[in-house]
Amino acid sequence: MVTVQQVRTVALGLPRTTEHLIHDRVKFRVGAIVYVAFSRDETVMGFGFPKVERQALVDSEPRILHLPDASNMRFQWVQAWLSELDPARMEELVVDAWRMVVPKRVAAAYVAGLPDRQ
Repeated sequence: MVTVQQVRTVALGLPRTTEHLIHDRVKFRVGAIVYVAFSRDETVMGFGFPKVERQALVDSEPRILHLPDASNMRFQWVQAWLSELDPARMEELVVDAWRMVVPKRVAAAYVAGLPDRQ
């Protein structure tokens, strides 16, 4: 099981990330782009993921992952049950979602252990 605090620790360790409370939902974003968000009851974590790959991801881990509701299928988004998610998998999903929204050089610098220079 993963908590919002554990996700917060990972997300706020990523360059350019800010935390926001929007309509009673905790969200992490880079600039205006949200890459991780929680349900109001904090049982589900939504995260950015490429549309073309998300069905395969969900099919590979159906106990943990699911697609968003129909009104949100237009977004590059997948959801995970926090009760089923382990910390290592959560960190992988959060970092991958973050990498989708930052410039490639920022992601590369992070992976290489270099500071964000901008």
